[in-house]
Amino acid sequence: MQNNIATKKETLFEKEVHQGLTAYPKYLSSKYFYDAIGDKLFQDIMALPEYYLTNCEHDILKTYKDEIANHFTADGSPFSLFELGAGDGKKTKVLLEHFINKQLDFDYRPIDISQNALDQLESSIKQELPKVVVSPLQGTYFDTLKNIGQENKKRKVILFLGSNIGNLLHDQAIDFLRKLKEVMQEGDLVFMGFDQKKDPQTILDAYNDPTKITAAFNKNILTRINAEMGADFKLDTFKHWEVYDPETGTAKSYLVSVKKQDVRIEQLALTVSFDAWESIHTEISQKYDDKVVAWLAKESGLAIVSQFTDPKNYYKNYLFKK
Repeated sequence: MQNNIATKKETLFEKEVHQGLTAYPKYLSSKYFYDAIGDKLFQDIMALPEYYLTNCEHDILKTYKDEIANHFTADGSPFSLFELGAGDGKKTKVLLEHFINKQLDFDYRPIDISQNALDQLESSIKQELPKVVVSPLQGTYFDTLKNIGQENKKRKVILFLGSNIGNLLHDQAIDFLRKLKEVMQEGDLVFMGFDQKKDPQTILDAYNDPTKITAAFNKNILTRINAEMGADFKLDTFKHWEVYDPETGTAKSYLVSVKKQDVRIEQLALTVSFDAWESIHTEISQKYDDKVVAWLAKESGLAIVSQFTDPKNYYKNYLFKK
């Protein structure tokens, strides 16, 4: 029986669910929100009026596409445009179209944990921007960093949009940025989005929409555990809860059990007990200012080349080099 359990717990998803739900306090990784359903829910979130991040970054890319292109082609050599967490690529297509129109010598290599998202992205690019050479790569950021490190034939420009860096605590972000630096050569660049500190209510509203789409997105991880591991989570017995600390700039998402209950996960041969109002921490979304970004860059061995912001200063994209 023990050997059978060990075999069943071989996937990373199963291992991390087991670790997170047997820890105290309980936690689950937001990277597992994403499957075909989760991808669609996140696209719906990005279309919400409260979720300002997408429109702000889209406006930045549209406004500064010429200046961005000039930075990416400063030495005139060809480059590979890697994108970590590419998603549906809606914002990135602003740059891709501009690069094609300017006849830049580049290829596009989107990276995402969701194969479904990559398949949809590759299909849409081939239809909308057939001149773009696209080579998708499925995997987590840290796994694919190793693959990026092996690509030495062209200069690398690494995109990390959507303030996805905000899913990492500062020490994790520094570790991540150091690993990015290690795979960079002279002339390589990183173009990264950072959501800025602002009115706390604006931030809370972005992650707690009245239509409950964000709640459904968070609960999709429970739906996946039910479907893929034979669990019996009852979604209506968990409440999505968002908090924001303006001192640290950290927004956190939780799923809170509204009653005392047990959940069985057959695939893991595990019963998880919840007290009433016990939480599962599912996601962080860090907010930044210039001082924090400068500190992160210094600690990780990167230098800020330039920065771009929207008219409200809600959001910034920073360009880094080694």
